[in-house]
Amino acid sequence: MNILILGAGGREHTLAWKLHQSPKLTKLLVAPGNAGTAEIAKNIPIGVNDFDGIKRVVLEEAVEMVVVGPEDPLVNGVHDFFLNDIELKHIPVIGPEKAAAELEGSKEFAKKFMMRHNIPTAAYQSFTTENLEEGYTFLDSLKPPYVLKADGLAAGKGVLILDNLEEAKEELRTMLVDAKFGNASATVVIEEFLAGIELSVFVLTDGKGYKVLPTAKDYKRIGEGDAGLNTGGMGAISPVPFADQDFMDKIHQRVVIPTVEGLKKDDLPYKGFIFIGLIKVDNDPFVIEYNVRLGDPETEVVIPRIKNDLVDVFQAVANQTLDSIDLQLDERTATAVMLVSGGYPEAYEKGKEITGYDSLDDSLAFHAGTTLKDGKVVTNGGRVMAITSFGNDFKEALKKSYKNIDKLHFDRMNYRKDIGFDL
Repeated sequence: MNILILGAGGREHTLAWKLHQSPKLTKLLVAPGNAGTAEIAKNIPIGVNDFDGIKRVVLEEAVEMVVVGPEDPLVNGVHDFFLNDIELKHIPVIGPEKAAAELEGSKEFAKKFMMRHNIPTAAYQSFTTENLEEGYTFLDSLKPPYVLKADGLAAGKGVLILDNLEEAKEELRTMLVDAKFGNASATVVIEEFLAGIELSVFVLTDGKGYKVLPTAKDYKRIGEGDAGLNTGGMGAISPVPFADQDFMDKIHQRVVIPTVEGLKKDDLPYKGFIFIGLIKVDNDPFVIEYNVRLGDPETEVVIPRIKNDLVDVFQAVANQTLDSIDLQLDERTATAVMLVSGGYPEAYEKGKEITGYDSLDDSLAFHAGTTLKDGKVVTNGGRVMAITSFGNDFKEALKKSYKNIDKLHFDRMNYRKDIGFDL
């Protein structure tokens, strides 16, 4: 089978690495890919939103399935583009259609979905420039800290958590009036703050049945002890030690089933991954957000734990026979530590040569922001590479990751040395 993966990050390299193991795979293409995918697949230099370019590649390379990595093309309707094209409509796309992708495309849409289907989440209200004063009044009614979310896609940076009421009001004004996050903050969702510990649950659905994939926890802040600015993710652990059977049963009954059934009831066609960002408050799960694709760096710990042939799994999604798949998981814990460019998540330099990644022992290197230049692997993004390891528990796995990181080098390489500190 010829498969095309859309995307260029660690998530896409992990999916490519897993698909590459399948005896059913004939040809693997990644657009645009990175230096890691170049080792196991053919990289195609086109953007994930260049639908005409994607069509050209699909036809030229006789692609038989498309796996969509990032959220952007899904929210922009890449699945619908295939369905509406006479030459492409028979080719399965792993990822939801545009209407369903609004679960990530709009925070307000997601909140209304949760309210409609009685899925536990924080109380909220939405505001635009037209009712800014009402937004101030709503903030007055809440206890700190205050949570402000840009409604649209803001590359993971559109959420602010502020302790000071006046600062929260000023930020609301900046988001709405000054378009701090561009069109993404034309509407702002303000919600009550929930105190607890976060985790992610991944569900794969074919529109009828579904499979619950391993849990994961990622670490978003740049600094040790969860200090400093938000990033795309500095590391991850799977499974999450505090998610015992009782808690998982609650997630299944209160969140997973109502989500999958809600998609059907609302006629939102969905074939792909649902990322459910949760928070455990006392011993109850609340949904913080939905993503309509796998998270990153959670993918780098979740996908390696799946023992099944991923081509089989994706074919079952395409054929709506997912219920017939017996999902086999590695019982061990997987951990990933993200190596990032110096200065990230603020200004950073690219083009730094990376050495030592090919001499790792008992760890996997999943490339995120890398590219090839003059035959050398160099940095090409803020988050550069995830080092994934297995262990009997997260401490043992992390020990392996950190030991292998000592073999790696690029100028101003940075990483967090305390992943899992709160477990």
